[in-house]
Amino acid sequence: MTGKTTFLNDTVKSHKCTYIKQYHNIRPYVKVSKIPNFDPTKLPYWDLYVKEGKDSSIMVGGTMAGEFTAGLSGGQRKLMLFELICQRAEGQNDLLLVLDEPFAGVTDDFVPFIMDRLNHLRESHNILLVTNDHVKELKGMADNTITVSAIDRSTVLINGNNKVDREKAILALSVGNDYKYEASMADLKFFFGVEVAANPRLLSVATFTIFAFSLLMASFWNSSQESGPLVIVAASIIAYFSINPWLLSLVDWRNYMTEEAEALLHSSKRMNKTLMSILTLLQILLISLVEWGIVNAVIDGFEERKFWVGILMDSASLTLPFIFLGIYTKLPFHLVEILASLPFMFMVFFSTTFSPGSGIEGLKALRYLFARFYFWCMIPGTQDSMEGCPADDLLVPYMILSALLGLVIFLICEVGMGLRRSMTRKQETKKKNSLKDDEFVDLQIELYGEEVLDKDSLAGTVRSIRSRNNDSTSGDSSSSVMEEV
Repeated sequence: MTGKTTFLNDTVKSHKCTYIKQYHNIRPYVKVSKIPNFDPTKLPYWDLYVKEGKDSSIMVGGTMAGEFTAGLSGGQRKLMLFELICQRAEGQNDLLLVLDEPFAGVTDDFVPFIMDRLNHLRESHNILLVTNDHVKELKGMADNTITVSAIDRSTVLINGNNKVDREKAILALSVGNDYKYEASMADLKFFFGVEVAANPRLLSVATFTIFAFSLLMASFWNSSQESGPLVIVAASIIAYFSINPWLLSLVDWRNYMTEEAEALLHSSKRMNKTLMSILTLLQILLISLVEWGIVNAVIDGFEERKFWVGILMDSASLTLPFIFLGIYTKLPFHLVEILASLPFMFMVFFSTTFSPGSGIEGLKALRYLFARFYFWCMIPGTQDSMEGCPADDLLVPYMILSALLGLVIFLICEVGMGLRRSMTRKQETKKKNSLKDDEFVDLQIELYGEEVLDKDSLAGTVRSIRSRNNDSTSGDSSSSVMEEV
């Protein structure tokens, strides 16, 4: 354990780059053949895979020939992502490509293919890779080697004789353009094909919703109007647990999607997050319509549209936090599960819909924060026992506002976190600028050549250093190999 991968992770956090991890994740229901703007036939032995798939019941490499990525081995996944980057990077220049153990899990048959692609990429791009395999061949190809030590984590060794501060070395790798990619209809079709047409979780939600509400309809069929509150409670619980597995899976989806974006599998994390939010909201909307329909099928008195609005807002108040926290934060699964479930628990305790008129004075005022309270003020048979209900014409507006309270709180927190991140970035920028001294400039010249200085803004310092290094090797592209001692 020498910290090579940690060095790469810190580099990725500091710079604009493309990154393939040693164990890179992809959504298991993505089809290789459906990835937009990617030609899988350029993968090695593709024809053999297709032929074997047609001539035999054993799909040799069949998952590489267009099946779901769930069947990809670690080496196949890495090979597919590597070829994807090669195709995406074609026609652009000066990208920083970071590869963690590109040969891990890959058999020797594929080594010539990878070496050939690396040699081609280094002509136009800057490559930083870690390897424990084929070290001799890669060191022979590399322009520079970076050696990290298990003993001294504060410094690294550049090209065997230049000991450099670790943070300064990471900063020196900052050359590189942003990868440019314009979203298109192909990306929308890809999202639809992956998350709607081929997503098994979506089918699971639909199946469980139909099954559970069918049981509810059979159990409560022909109920009396006095059973209205009981029917509503049962239906709301079923609706919540129908969508809950999907909501809990959003954290894994966000993590997978982020790793895919780092390897250029799709165009934009922001676009994918927006589309996933819309897809989740559509499911909540459809489930609320099913819930409203089933309630009206088993009991009379809930035909008015305001009752559907109440069902929808009640559901939204309990489920929107999963979208905010699961998709738009970096929180781990267990924290998202706890924090996003709090509104459900607080609704049970503080909305007073399960205990109208009860509760400690003062604390009871919290009922006005919950959509369920206003919804219960609508329901025949309970509205008269509810304490403090507003006028009938205000019930729906108040219910909508309370349902969106979680969104407001989330946006306020995001603004606060954004200001904090901005201050942190300013401090980091100040720290980075303090590292850009003569040694830093010399280091960049050693790694990339003198022409790299045209991309920096060190002004007079750069010019003075450049004049002292007229004999330095010029060239924009470079490759570096990291090893351990």
